[in-house]
Amino acid sequence: MNNQFVFLFDRAENGKKELLGGKGANLAEMTRIGLPVPYGFTITTAACRAYYDAGQVISPEVESQVLEALHTLEANTDKRLGDPANPLLVSVRSGAVHSMPGMMDTVLNLGMNDDTVEGMAELTNNPRFSYDSYRRFIQMFSNVVLKVDNYFFEQRLEDFREEKGYHSDTELTAEDWKKVIEAFKSIVLKHVKRTFPEDPKEQLFLTINAVFDSWNNQRAVLYRRLHNIPGHLGTAVNIQSMVFGNMGDDSGTGVAFTRNPSTGESKLYGEYLINAQGEDVVAGIRTPQPIASLKNEMPDLYQQLVETCELLENHYKDMQDIEFTVERGKLFILQTRTGKRTAQAAIRIAVEMVKEKIMDQREALLRVDPDQLDQLLHHRIDPAHKREQLAAGLPASPGAATGQVVFDADEAEALAKDGKKVILVRPETTPDDIHGIVAAQATVTSRGGMTSHAAVVARGMGKACICGCDSIKIHLESKQFIAGTATVNHGDTITIDGSTGEIFLGEIPMIEPELSDEFQILLRWADEEAKMGVRANADNPVDAEKALGFGAGGIGLCRTEHMFMDASRIPTVQSMILSETIEERKDALDQLLPIQQQDFEQIFETMQGHPITVRLLDPPLHEFLPDKEELLVDVTTLQLTDPHSSKLHEKQNLLRKVKLLEESNPMLGHRGCRLGMMHPEIYEMQVKAIFHAMSNVMDKGMDVTSEIMIPLVSHVNELKEMRQLVISIAEQVQGETGKAFDYLIGTMIETPRAALTADQIAEEADFFSFGTNDLTQTTFGFSRDDAEGKFLQHYVENDVLKRNPFVSLDQEGVGKLVERGVKLGRGTKPALKTGICGEHGGEKESIQFCFDLGMDYVSCSPFRVPSARLAAAQATIRHEQNQCLKVPQHN
Repeated sequence: MNNQFVFLFDRAENGKKELLGGKGANLAEMTRIGLPVPYGFTITTAACRAYYDAGQVISPEVESQVLEALHTLEANTDKRLGDPANPLLVSVRSGAVHSMPGMMDTVLNLGMNDDTVEGMAELTNNPRFSYDSYRRFIQMFSNVVLKVDNYFFEQRLEDFREEKGYHSDTELTAEDWKKVIEAFKSIVLKHVKRTFPEDPKEQLFLTINAVFDSWNNQRAVLYRRLHNIPGHLGTAVNIQSMVFGNMGDDSGTGVAFTRNPSTGESKLYGEYLINAQGEDVVAGIRTPQPIASLKNEMPDLYQQLVETCELLENHYKDMQDIEFTVERGKLFILQTRTGKRTAQAAIRIAVEMVKEKIMDQREALLRVDPDQLDQLLHHRIDPAHKREQLAAGLPASPGAATGQVVFDADEAEALAKDGKKVILVRPETTPDDIHGIVAAQATVTSRGGMTSHAAVVARGMGKACICGCDSIKIHLESKQFIAGTATVNHGDTITIDGSTGEIFLGEIPMIEPELSDEFQILLRWADEEAKMGVRANADNPVDAEKALGFGAGGIGLCRTEHMFMDASRIPTVQSMILSETIEERKDALDQLLPIQQQDFEQIFETMQGHPITVRLLDPPLHEFLPDKEELLVDVTTLQLTDPHSSKLHEKQNLLRKVKLLEESNPMLGHRGCRLGMMHPEIYEMQVKAIFHAMSNVMDKGMDVTSEIMIPLVSHVNELKEMRQLVISIAEQVQGETGKAFDYLIGTMIETPRAALTADQIAEEADFFSFGTNDLTQTTFGFSRDDAEGKFLQHYVENDVLKRNPFVSLDQEGVGKLVERGVKLGRGTKPALKTGICGEHGGEKESIQFCFDLGMDYVSCSPFRVPSARLAAAQATIRHEQNQCLKVPQHN
């Protein structure tokens, strides 16, 4: 049985997004519900995969189905591809399963040649329109299919305008366009060594090839990596009869969002251009008019557009991004998709749609990407600071940013890799600039509108962006832009406010963000749904207070070594480490005890009775000592300059001890519970500090719950000995204070052996906390710092690994150890509390994995707590939805 690789819009089955791609599925659905969609057909993602399997060749089966669908399209429109008397012209567009705006290729006006251009001129009685459409096709086809750089065409067109004294393309006559067409054909011949193809069917299949090829172009691959879109899906191709917005003043093209994608306001938002084609709007070549102006120019059509937008939003139950064309006063809908939006807008839209009864709370929670919430938790420009506006454009994507001006995407990427903060300034951006937008703090363009490429991409990434800032004159050759009387050079620092569209010279102070009422409402809904707790990693009262403010249900990891890092404490810590005898070490520990006790008291008080997991000292002791290389330099210098000084003797003694403590592989060396086993007095001091702090806080009438965590346990006997140490100290302090303490003793599972013998370790544990940072290192067998600095990025870029395993939990490898650890541990103790405290605790896919395993909580940095709360709610909802799907249905 033959596979069906091609579906006509009115014959495609509903809900086949994986096969038809997002655009194709929506075109079919809009056709089904009766909207004015230009007729066409979709070549499926399966055809794309078959194309790559065959070595990037379209199979005869696919070719045959395309020609059959084309015949139906011709019959439906009563036009023929290549017919000079009544030519059919089509657009050929990509259509991935997941929206990838601007990342792949499109060709419009396909079917034009030297014969059909004359036929179109006669049919429309508008030669200027016909020849304008032909030059557009030559330029786009040559760039996308023949790989001729767009620069050559744009430069020739600009030269022609200057020769004629024109200010815009709309001034060119039909005769002018004929000359431009001849010039464009000469460019093709020069760069490709062949004449421009005249056969429309050759044009069609060459373009289909090119769109399939664009699935793996550099910008598409980068976009997929950024948004975790699988590379095996492929793209569909949509072939659709053309409608023309460039047929005169009663025609136009535009993009409309059903709500404001920057703020979420429930108001039609978008832009349009009269007498233009679609790429003029999204490419930022011309700065369009706001959609509200259409109400005055074409009131009836505006009302029809409003009603269509309302219909689509209610149908899809989400904010829609709609492309439309007006041809001689008639509205056509070319595309609808879920609109890219800022985090602020996503939250407001979700909450307001619940109030409007478009969706329920659970649907609203699933509409907001947890990763986006991070955008709301950072700084904005201090309104109290005096500042002088340099220039202003359109506020395309909110947020504030400061950085050095750069004019090239490659340079933005290179400087960002060196740790520089940059702002990318361009006349307009194209999809090829995506790596620069990713690397930059923000983007500014002098052309283009709120729906241009730069604006859409920046909003999707949560980056500040200003578009259409035509008051600045950019000179790419001299690497500077002029704003009024000011000249801003490459490397100068500017600050931008994407919420107002303002640009300022220099760096401007920022202030803490303010979280909206809708933000709090959404997270309250999330807490009502979530069945897994969210804690924070916090080592001091400031972070603890921040975590509590962001809604953390406790502290899942308090790293006690960070308390030792304070400059005022380092001398005492070093004295403890360098002690020659146990008595000397205890003296130093006695000095540290009240300091550490005070630290714990402050954190316990801040957390107001929420559980706190305190990890005893984990890193190797040499991390608290001076650098060996620096000591060697000091010793050598003193030997040459002051060989008899007491300071030299002191430095030599210190160097000797540092060398004694030095390890070949400190990550796998004398650290964690191994310190407690060899130097129990260190852990004794810390445990005393914890219980005395609990006692003092209890004296203030406050509840305290402490979970004492023994790090890096690999064998049950290590935990057994350390558990007894904790119990012994607890009993001692209880005897001294007369208090009964609420505490648990557990361990961090961070080695493969611990996970594999978790049933034995659980005999001595009240809880497990999975330290997935170290567990990832020990499972993969590489150091994170070395891997990320030397080869890990190469692995991800070349699909050796799907994702950085330190960012998203490696579920196939590390995840299996975590799963085994949970099952074995609970096999011994069914009520064993389990959680995760590596950085994966704030990553949505890892949170879903932890929930599915039945973990009690995840723990992450304070700033990731809101996104983790939302992800925990989504994990609960999706898990329950999946369980419902598994329940057999009975009639």
